[in-house]
Amino acid sequence: MATTVNSSTPNPPGTTGDSSTTGSPEAPVLDSKTVRRVTLAGCIGVFVELYDNGIYGFLAGTLALVFFPGQSAQAAMLLTFLTFGIPFFVRPLGGIVCGYLGDRIGRQRMLVFVIMLISAATAAIGLLPGYASIGIAAPILLVLLRFAQGFSVGGEAAGAMTFLAEYAPEGRRGRLTSYAQIASFTALLVGTLTATTLNATLSEDAMVSWGWRIPFLLAIPMGLIGFYLRKRIKDTPRFEQMKAEKKLSSNPMREAFSTKEHRKAVLLAMLIPLLNGSGYYVLFSYMPTYLNKELHFSVVQGLIVTACSLVAINIAIPYAGRLSDRLGRKKVIAGSAMAMAVLGYPCYLLLTQGSLALAILGGILMAIVFAGHTGVIHILLVELFPTRIRYSAYGFGYNISAALFGGSAPFLMTWLIGLTGNTHIPAYYVVATALGTFFAVLRIRETAHTPLRDE
Repeated sequence: MATTVNSSTPNPPGTTGDSSTTGSPEAPVLDSKTVRRVTLAGCIGVFVELYDNGIYGFLAGTLALVFFPGQSAQAAMLLTFLTFGIPFFVRPLGGIVCGYLGDRIGRQRMLVFVIMLISAATAAIGLLPGYASIGIAAPILLVLLRFAQGFSVGGEAAGAMTFLAEYAPEGRRGRLTSYAQIASFTALLVGTLTATTLNATLSEDAMVSWGWRIPFLLAIPMGLIGFYLRKRIKDTPRFEQMKAEKKLSSNPMREAFSTKEHRKAVLLAMLIPLLNGSGYYVLFSYMPTYLNKELHFSVVQGLIVTACSLVAINIAIPYAGRLSDRLGRKKVIAGSAMAMAVLGYPCYLLLTQGSLALAILGGILMAIVFAGHTGVIHILLVELFPTRIRYSAYGFGYNISAALFGGSAPFLMTWLIGLTGNTHIPAYYVVATALGTFFAVLRIRETAHTPLRDE
């Protein structure tokens, strides 16, 4: 097992997380105005991407009636979450294509492209006729548009986090990239509040007829704002320097698997985010449906629990990012994973008591614990790879993990609960993935206190 190294001692060359200063110039000193503008551009894109992708989960019950009518309630929900999960398997393709181009022609260009793609796909979902109008073509078109969303999100996370980290001043990389995670969960919060308002003010008939379209159509103004901000920023100084020195990789994906060190880092990029998949998509996207369909809370009550959890995690995330800058990424993520393994099941028991207050408490506790993971995971993955292959290798590993353990989770939870009748299944899943993350993160060396590598 690899051990944490002191920040003053460089790692031995050829080990995962090697942060020796060879090919690793100090980050350029940037004025605070530039850093703020870059951070805003990165975060607004993450907000748009995750709002567009997440709103589907909050409206799953309504979408089941629109696109899969005539099925039993269980079958309709399974089909809805299958439609939610399948496009996640396009995310690795998005990560490969966008990562390859991002390492070859620039991060900024790809970030502009992906925000345009997902905004158009999400708005198109909002304009889709339902099954009652065009039959089987409706769910087919829905799946195709979800594929476009999945491809876009596959290029977003690694691109945005790489972009922010390569601009971040030394000693503040964890804090700066954590703001993008706040944007991510704020997007889910906005989606939750939008869905809550619509469900509270519209009848079920109105929601099925036209109300569900509103959150999807909001992608149009959001996307235009994100496009404007991203179009006006320059690429990262690190990328521009490597481009000027003609040191860009000719084939970053091939290079990502060319050495034992890189192959190990890609594998860890798949395994360390295990908790991220279950935490993000089970604790938040799936939670309203779980509370409503399995625990018999009202739709609005389920969304309230999720909203409270999202407020809590947004408060906790920047503290996790700052703590990782001081103590190290490894300690914070390992601590979060172990805490979730211990508290995950008791917190789910609070959800099952039938009390809204206890459900809110359980959700908030899990959200605070999960903040230690989600607020730090992306900067840890950024630091595993050198600039030459960072976007490609990070995007590939992370999106494989998201596809296998994140996008499939709502479908898997719904199917297993229906098969076994055991409503504690999500708790078991969260605990298992937390343990997987804990043991995986023990295999890395600390990178928080050393410069990003270029080569």
